[in-house]
Amino acid sequence: MNGESADQDVILEVRNASVEFDMGRGTSRVLDDVSMDIRQSEILGVVGESGSGKSMFASALLDAVVDPGQLTGEVIYHPEDGDPVDIANADRDLLKRYRWKEISMVFQGAMSSFNPTQRIRDHFTETLKAHDHTLKSGMDHARKLLRELHLDPDRVLDAYPHELSGGMQQRALIALSLVLKPRVLVMDEPTAALDLLMQRSILGLLENLQERYDLTVVFITHDLPLVAGLADRIGVLYAFQMVEVGPTDEILRDPAHPYTRDLLNAVPNLETPLDSMTPIEGQAPDPVNTATGCRYVSRCPLATGECRSEDPPFFDVSADHETACHHWERAREEIPFDQTESPKQVETDVVTGRQSDDPVLSLNDVDVHFEQSSGLWSKLTGDSETVYAVNDVTLDIYENDVVALVGESGCGKTTLGKTAIGVQRPTSGRVSHRGVDVWEARDGGDDAYDEIRSSLQIIHQDPGSSLNPNRSVQEILETPLKQAQNDLSFKDRRERIIAMLEYVGLSPARDYAERYPHQLSGGEKQRVALVRALFMNPDLILADEAVSALDVSLRVEMMDLMLELQQRFDTSYLFISHNFENARYLAGRVDGRIGVMYLGNIVEIGPAEEIIQNPRHPYTKILRWSTADIDPDDSSGELPVRNIDIPDPVDPPSGCSFQTRCPKAREHCTEECPSLDPVSGGSDDHAIACFRECDSDHPYWDSEPLDSVDGDESIFGPDCPPEERAAPDGGERTSDDHSEDVRREDR
Repeated sequence: MNGESADQDVILEVRNASVEFDMGRGTSRVLDDVSMDIRQSEILGVVGESGSGKSMFASALLDAVVDPGQLTGEVIYHPEDGDPVDIANADRDLLKRYRWKEISMVFQGAMSSFNPTQRIRDHFTETLKAHDHTLKSGMDHARKLLRELHLDPDRVLDAYPHELSGGMQQRALIALSLVLKPRVLVMDEPTAALDLLMQRSILGLLENLQERYDLTVVFITHDLPLVAGLADRIGVLYAFQMVEVGPTDEILRDPAHPYTRDLLNAVPNLETPLDSMTPIEGQAPDPVNTATGCRYVSRCPLATGECRSEDPPFFDVSADHETACHHWERAREEIPFDQTESPKQVETDVVTGRQSDDPVLSLNDVDVHFEQSSGLWSKLTGDSETVYAVNDVTLDIYENDVVALVGESGCGKTTLGKTAIGVQRPTSGRVSHRGVDVWEARDGGDDAYDEIRSSLQIIHQDPGSSLNPNRSVQEILETPLKQAQNDLSFKDRRERIIAMLEYVGLSPARDYAERYPHQLSGGEKQRVALVRALFMNPDLILADEAVSALDVSLRVEMMDLMLELQQRFDTSYLFISHNFENARYLAGRVDGRIGVMYLGNIVEIGPAEEIIQNPRHPYTKILRWSTADIDPDDSSGELPVRNIDIPDPVDPPSGCSFQTRCPKAREHCTEECPSLDPVSGGSDDHAIACFRECDSDHPYWDSEPLDSVDGDESIFGPDCPPEERAAPDGGERTSDDHSEDVRREDR
């Protein structure tokens, strides 16, 4: 598989690359005979599910496969001067000459890439010294890179890794990978642990760096929409083999391989009708002793005897587009796929969000503040700092309701969720379950408290850490059943567990009941955690990033299961996510609501589709803008915020919490905090905390704008009060109307 363009040189040739690990039950081949060319100055996106071989492909490009893995094949690097070099079969001295200096890598976890006992400066100086680079010029270049990544060089270089936020760590790691001025940058899930706004900002910065330094970038990700507007070409990995490679626009608009088409249909996004998103049935094959034939055969609707007996070769779909499928022409005709249509409102036969007149759970004017000591001196003196995690939040949740909280890390989503289910005591305010104050019931030893705790359950982001590794699935699920229904016999409990495991797709159920957590995949662990919570017959489940660790192809399946079980058990979800697509899918299917949190405040809340299609708060608009869609023309562009990094909750801004980053902030925003009020022209459940929704006589409109960025008019709308955003007769606004906007801005 070459795919070489006539007008673009090849910088890396991968030929028959395989990675094998010897295991007790056989040889595990986690990269299988992959061949492709990587072109100079291109951005190549490599996508696939977890366990598909993406990280092994990235490691193979640098011959950095960890022991006892064995890399075979060739990885031929073409330097600017000199003969080609086979990185995969080079000796130690040759590797030192080219690895990291010519071909560098950014690993998935920034925190695990830094030595926690060393300052960031030490990581740069060690790297420069190890490769015999001039220290002064190297550190000058490091400072330049940090500034280009919107970081303060002095602050970052003098800091320890833990003193930086996740986004700052990741940007510092990118600068470290570029300090030796490599020609090729391999990035293995570099933004996987970051919020969507930070993801989008890093993609924009990466695009600028790639052009400025003429980099060749190999971007590895399981999140296909993330690279839609970034990559020149996309390679799709499935079950350790490359199954399709081609230009991004062709791959995303009309893919040829059945897996690529199914994958795109399964990806939650903001543009596709909710009913059009369907999960991929079945599972990827085991890497041990894989059978002959197409790896996708057990999940493919077009599979034939030929697919089972013969490995498919690569077929030319177009001049630069190849796919490994015997029936790729049929796939284009018979597997429906259309990501180009505008979103449509589809009537769905599901429960509606509000099923009761009175709320199941209410939060009234809830504050959660923490006292924390930082550093040895603070601990010795007893001095502490106050973290303002949640501020004055009021929220009602009803029966069969879904409320999805969206926002960046550190905005208070999880703290608010734990406060809602009675795990975190509020500093002030009231949390009540069906009219009973949760903390008064607990402190007073009320018998109702046991019922309240059973009625409020949680599913953690990482189910592996919440499942006892020393107990079988059967034993894990017996505990809540014994507590909620202690009259059941051992046999009845076992049969109920078996039936429930079968219901959630863990089949054969009796086999799964005997397994331990380490024998389950991530999706299987999450199903067990969901069943465990439901066995308590809860009124409300806090689902804290419950699908974020799953592959995009599994998220819709898991959310469908959550909604199906919601109807069966009559429960509600408080769903926490940093992902707008997941929030839209889960809340939108049941006419639920999305709440947008920023620095401890709910700044906007309303019906899911109304929030997605007509966001009103500047922060919501920016989050909506930063959510990558499956559109090859959707380039990230300039980030429309004044500052990339979120303020420290220890020292929050005065007035509106978003004013330090808001492109539409004015002087009045620094003096007063807006209240959460119903929007004009929206539904009864839609509220926003922003002065831009106020009348023209509000002091906001007469105050001076703060230093701003060039906001996109299509994102933020005209800078005028609500009553002036349309012509008085309801018709089109004229140029005179726009002139009034400009005059108002000039004031």
